[in-house]
Formats: sequence, structure tokens, C-alpha cells
Amino acid sequence: MYSGPILKLRTELKSVIEYELPIGEELVGMNKFIGKYIHFEWKNEILCISCGRKTNKSFAQGYCYPCFLNSPETSECILRPELCEAHEGKARDMKWAKNHCLQPHYVYLAVSSGIKVGITRYSQIPTRWIDQGASFAIKIAETPNRFISGIIEVALKEFVSDRTAWQKMLKNQVLEEFDLIEKKHELFSKLNSNLQKFKVEDDKITEINYPVLEFPKKVKSIGFDKFNEIAGRIMGIKGQYLIFDDNTVLNIRKHNGYVIEMKL
Repeated sequence: MYSGPILKLRTELKSVIEYELPIGEELVGMNKFIGKYIHFEWKNEILCISCGRKTNKSFAQGYCYPCFLNSPETSECILRPELCEAHEGKARDMKWAKNHCLQPHYVYLAVSSGIKVGITRYSQIPTRWIDQGASFAIKIAETPNRFISGIIEVALKEFVSDRTAWQKMLKNQVLEEFDLIEKKHELFSKLNSNLQKFKVEDDKITEINYPVLEFPKKVKSIGFDKFNEIAGRIMGIKGQYLIFDDNTVLNIRKHNGYVIEMKL
């Protein structure tokens, strides 16, 4: 049995992704539970992942309301990087911004169901791709900060989606015919010359495989706000989702800070 507040699944890129669940003081390998029955119970307690205080409601996947309003991790530019002002010396916390916003960022294409464009800090590759349930990914551009990567993403969103169709991703309904390298160069040709200088010449495609015995035919998302107890046989893990044998899925990242008891 394991108990304590949980955080998003940690991942390691191998031939098949290795997953670990931070729960309390433990780091629990989850791949070994695939195919087995597991029981989760929420203890009606949520701890803010920023300040640690108890909160009745979680905001932005793990924050109490004051931290949601003031924490640099919940700044508007996290969701809309084109609004980042750290390069102009403006941020909720400049020390944090120097370590996160004013670091090299990648613009990428990923295939989780269809092809999508996204951005992430250089140190979050391939973690970002795995968390989104991508099956394939390729780098498009490398920029010196979050703002410029956001500008490139906005420009490319006119031609390709920036969203993951999470239900199709969990059903493993992945686009069958595509050429990521061709798509990368096609999209880059549409950028103005000031942005084209950030192009990544390396056309390496990263392929990602997930530990899944069987993908669901239908997908029903469940969570601890409606069910104090969630149990079933785990058929696999993809992205940040546990997939159960009854076609239900549990988004672990959504429950950052929830105090959980987990047992077989």
C-alpha cells in the first residue's frame, strides 16, 4: 500500500515508456501493475503543489487559488507563450522566468492522433511529447526564449492544429499516412525570414511506444472529484492517463496534490 499526495507521472524514454508515480515519499514504478487490479482511494484532501497548504479545490492542475493567481507557474504565458514578456524584464518572478522562459525552447510537430504543433523548453524533451501521448515527434525550430517560440507556434497554427484530440489518442487512432519531415519543411516555408533563421536542420523523428495491453474502444474520463474510490484492472498507460479494463481513464496530472491511498 502507498499513500500521500500524488504528482504527475514521471517518464523515461525507452523502447517502451517507463512510468513512475510520485505518491507521498515514494516513487512507484507503474509498468509492473499493468494487467493487474489496483485500487485508489482519495482521502478528501488536496495539498497545493506550490505552497503545500490544504485547498478545497484545485486550480490549473494542482494549485490553491492564491497560488493560481500569483505563482509564476500559472502565468498567462504558460498557456499562451506568445504573451511572454520575460525577455522585456517583466514577469511574476524574474528569477523563475530566467530558468524557464529565458531558456532555449523548441517548436515541434507531434502525432498523437493527427499532426499538431507545440512548444516546450529544451529540457522538457521528450517529456512533453510523452505527456501528450505522442507516437512520433520532430523538432522544427530552436529559439532563445519562450516568446519567440510562441510567435512561431501562432504563425503555424494557421496551417496545423495546436491541440491534442485526447480521446482519439487514447483509442490509439493515430494518423496512418503522414510524412513529418515533409510537413516540417512545408510549414517552415510559410514563416517569414525573421523566423526561418531558427529552423532545426536535424530531421530526426522520435518514435514513442507506450505500455498498453489493450486500447479502449470507447473512452470515459473519471476523476476523484466524483468518485472517492477508483478501481479496476489497468490495461495500460498513455500520456498521463491510466487506462482501465472498463474503458475508463484516469488523468493523473489533473489530480496533482490529491492525497491518495493506492493498493493492490
